[in-house]
Amino acid sequence: MWSLILVSFLGLTTLSAFAGVPESFTQKNINYRTYIGECPSKSANSFAMIVMKEFEKKNSLKDVKEKILHEKLDEKHFLSDYRINYNPVIKTLRINLECPEPLAKVQVYKSNGEEHYSAILGDNAKMYEPGYENLMKLEKKITGNLPLLAISMQQLEGDAPTELAHFIKLMGKDLRQQISEIIISKNNDLTIVFALGGKATSVFMGADLWDEKLIRLSKIVGYVQKNKRYPGSINLVNSKKVVVKFSDSL
Repeated sequence: MWSLILVSFLGLTTLSAFAGVPESFTQKNINYRTYIGECPSKSANSFAMIVMKEFEKKNSLKDVKEKILHEKLDEKHFLSDYRINYNPVIKTLRINLECPEPLAKVQVYKSNGEEHYSAILGDNAKMYEPGYENLMKLEKKITGNLPLLAISMQQLEGDAPTELAHFIKLMGKDLRQQISEIIISKNNDLTIVFALGGKATSVFMGADLWDEKLIRLSKIVGYVQKNKRYPGSINLVNSKKVVVKFSDSL
């Protein structure tokens, strides 16, 4: 069962004075090496400074680990993974951080259709606080707007997030950037709304064989873009039959 992790943006500014932690420096006779990858520097450096301060108390990785787990620092700082190692011979603490790629802006709905909350879907299929997108945009880690994903609480608690993250990552970047909305029903029927040529194109993917249908969808989109004639809808529900409808006349 997929477990939901909704991270909090609270606490990111508590160590704002240390937001510019360098990749390599020495403090209190301990050498520090930090690697933040594609993480937002503000949240990553805040996490790194907390780790350093905790480690300097007793030079204990165990204490650092317990603090991270107890205070859920990885979640609060948008980490998908972290590795902290200490070499006592050269007195060097290495901090390696990884963050998820934002795939979609999520709106979670209750069974009655009311919006429950918003989040960001990461490429690790976990949900993150909406502020994560703002941080990534601010540092130009991502450009443009994320597609909007509408999903129910029921679907969110199942395999849908993992399946959707996998599906979105399979798309070419050009195709992904043209998505304006993704909708998944309680029956797992997937609908994607593209903005092609300034017009909305609804693509009905059905409830299965998304990977296989994506190959066909990519070819269709490439073809209509080449001919600059954009359909109102593309129906791929039946994997053996593709129905393309145009709203304009020849």
